[in-house]
Amino acid sequence: MNHDLRTMSNQQTTSTLLMIRPVNFGFNEQTAGSNAFQNKNAEQQQVQDKALKEFDGFISVLRENGVEVIVIDDTVEPHKPDSIFPNNWISFHGDGTVFLYPMMAENRRLERREDIIRQLKDEFTVKHIIDLSRFERDHKFLEGTGSMVFDREHKIAYACLSPRTDKEVLEEFCHNSGYKPVVFHAVDENGKDIYHTNVLMCVGNKFAVICLDSIKDAKEREAVLRSFQSTQKKVVTISFDQMNHFAGNMLEVQSTAGEELLVMSKSAWDSLSYEQKAILSLFCKPVYAEIGTIEQNGGGSARCMMAEVHLPRA
Repeated sequence: MNHDLRTMSNQQTTSTLLMIRPVNFGFNEQTAGSNAFQNKNAEQQQVQDKALKEFDGFISVLRENGVEVIVIDDTVEPHKPDSIFPNNWISFHGDGTVFLYPMMAENRRLERREDIIRQLKDEFTVKHIIDLSRFERDHKFLEGTGSMVFDREHKIAYACLSPRTDKEVLEEFCHNSGYKPVVFHAVDENGKDIYHTNVLMCVGNKFAVICLDSIKDAKEREAVLRSFQSTQKKVVTISFDQMNHFAGNMLEVQSTAGEELLVMSKSAWDSLSYEQKAILSLFCKPVYAEIGTIEQNGGGSARCMMAEVHLPRA
């Protein structure tokens, strides 16, 4: 499909993001078992204060670069230590569809808030809400754009299966959305399942960043690469060490003026080689923020904090 002929509904990037300002951020015991990126440190109040400072700094960086950020405050009750990562419970699509997702940790299910969707309806058109959270009853999960990395233009959902990414729920999402799944298994350097696809890969308009070493099965690796080739993506491979610094957890967004930006954490940017930085800079302006406390305690990074709003304007 010619880049210029893309419909609005299939655009890869948006200039509007939804982000949740934390009030009780901290280490989540309920997610630590399946998230090897989490590390408990420091006294919790100190963690919340530092995280809030990092969050506000990140918002400033995005806005300075012309991104429209809708910031909604988390509620004090019930306690939701991971509310800073809204991309796991909701996704917004260009045809006016909103998906709600089944979450593995019980305290993360509390993050799904109808009032947030109601607030967005003032400015955007919501035509359908498709709620997949019923799968929680069967202990089957699909944690939004953590579990799936979208190629929105070509309607492909890349997904590495894990305790938090179930094949049946993925197929249900694809059935409802018209996406095609590209499914694989991925492990870290210790052989442990990688909990979310978006920590090992990022898909942009014209490129893909991926830790290929994490996909052990040669056929699966080949299928992913074939998919990138057929959609004409320049592949930038990252190492396990770079993945552990969240170099896979990037997101391409637009400024309101139409400039393509590649958003990541400072630790992700610092982990890249000169050559990788040069290649990515050909496609996008790199934008990064210092979010070390959030990364360490939450086990997620920049991409996890941004829910892209692709809904049509009301």
